[in-house]
Amino acid sequence: MNHTMKRIALYVVGLFFLAIGIAFSIQAALGVSPVSSLAYAFALVTGMSVGLMTVVANMIFIIMQVIFTKKINLREFGLQLLVAFLFGFYMDFALFLVRLLPTPETIFMRSIFLIISLFIVGIGLLGYFNAKLPLMPYDALTYAISDKFQMPFPKAKITSDLINVCLSLVICLIFIHSFGSVGIGTLIAAYFIGKILGVLMKRYKDLLQDWINRNGHEESTTEV
Repeated sequence: MNHTMKRIALYVVGLFFLAIGIAFSIQAALGVSPVSSLAYAFALVTGMSVGLMTVVANMIFIIMQVIFTKKINLREFGLQLLVAFLFGFYMDFALFLVRLLPTPETIFMRSIFLIISLFIVGIGLLGYFNAKLPLMPYDALTYAISDKFQMPFPKAKITSDLINVCLSLVICLIFIHSFGSVGIGTLIAAYFIGKILGVLMKRYKDLLQDWINRNGHEESTTEV
């Protein structure tokens, strides 16, 4: 497996772990992370699958990028949409797998599911970011907000999360008269996932990059 294939593998596995983590948070029913709150709100309102609504939400994020950047990059948006479809498929499959587990009934078990989701999402993001392949529309939107308003990326991330959560909350309150996809779990995820990812990056980022780069170097040496 060459350097590019290693990155693709890391990217695909990272996205799958991210979907599994979100599926655990959905089953916990304490509120999902900001990145998936809009898609889950759409799913609750329409009754359609979370995977399909993930694609719809990501299309909205692409439209928002066009509004902020005033540019249409067909190649970039095409790649983002392709990733969105892949992630949407992952979401439905991940929910199918997680729902094979006993449904958490007590607040203790729901909290356990939420904690599990935080760490699995962190692992997924570790692979996704270190693969250094096209960003999903939500993350690309955060960069667009950062560039548009000359805002540091962490502040832009908070801004995009707040926009997503507020939209999700309004949609759920209007159509299903409940907080729906937003809850205490949303706040916990917004705070702790970044912390967990920071620890994982510090410990494993260099190892992952060495693994990818060493493989490519060894193959080129063998060919010589």
